[in-house]
Amino acid sequence: MNTPISPELVSKAHEVLAEAQRVVIFTHMGPDGDAIGSSLALRHYLESRSTATQATVIVPNDFPDFLAWMPGADQILVYEGHAEQCDRCLDEADVVVCLDFNDPRRIGPVGERVQQKPCPKVMIDHHLYPTDFATVLISDPAVSSTCELVYYFLRQREGESWHPSPEIANCLYTGLMTDTGNFSYNSNRPELYEIIAELMRAGIQKDVIYDRVFNQYSADRMRLMGYCLYKKMRLYPEHHMALITLSIDELKQFNYKQGDTEGIVNLPLQMGDIFYSVFMREQEPKPGTTKNVVKVSFRSQGDRPVNVMAAEVFRGGGHANASGGDFYGSIHTAARLFLREYPKYFKKE
Repeated sequence: MNTPISPELVSKAHEVLAEAQRVVIFTHMGPDGDAIGSSLALRHYLESRSTATQATVIVPNDFPDFLAWMPGADQILVYEGHAEQCDRCLDEADVVVCLDFNDPRRIGPVGERVQQKPCPKVMIDHHLYPTDFATVLISDPAVSSTCELVYYFLRQREGESWHPSPEIANCLYTGLMTDTGNFSYNSNRPELYEIIAELMRAGIQKDVIYDRVFNQYSADRMRLMGYCLYKKMRLYPEHHMALITLSIDELKQFNYKQGDTEGIVNLPLQMGDIFYSVFMREQEPKPGTTKNVVKVSFRSQGDRPVNVMAAEVFRGGGHANASGGDFYGSIHTAARLFLREYPKYFKKE
């Protein structure tokens, strides 16, 4: 199998992790399937290699309920609301591993502490323009997900005879599946399906995983989807583009919970003449700030990249056809900024 990680980087990362007894694994705000999957998979691996190793996964804020079934998810620490406990874990860590984010700002208020922590750091990520703050940086925007990179790292470290445990396999498959929209984008590399075959041999039940992730919607979530399509979707035919925006007040009308808007950005692409879809969701201000945060998601089809706009306008990034970013301010200001700038980045058809 062709792998995108150089043997030198694998060796350096192993040297950093080999002697560590306390490892803290961080992933980004609004953790998704790839973030949780890659973090838990690496934790299971590290703790299986040595009884002396204690690995702790910390997320900046809570993750969706539909990921709570994953092996080890019940032991994840949430920084928001448990900062003192998480800070103690960080203070005691020998090594910090950063998964599925390219900049310390992506993990919120704790990002500065992580950056200043005087210990080795390993970053494994697949987003554009990674910040140079880690001791070892493993990054490749061409792969489907951070879970794919973690698989390559483990395979190269352990050799061809290595086989993932069922716990690792379930976590990795969840990230592969969710970060490709159930293999509908960023998923044309043959190596990806070789990995899936290996994970199935390890015992995953991929149809069960799909059901646990995609078929657990609440009635409020279903009504929110209908509201987005009927009331909030705006079409821009010149660029074959759809925009959906949701304010904090609108989310409250539908008893919003973390994860309820997952996948909404993909819905407009089911129309035959829509090639770009953008979804904006407003959040309350972060602790210590006064500005709301707007999460911006981009999707596209074919040779129509959206990651450049995500990076240059919304301080984010991602794949050519699936990216995201943030805006600090109101949902209305974020939408105005997007509508002003998108003709520079999106093709006319």
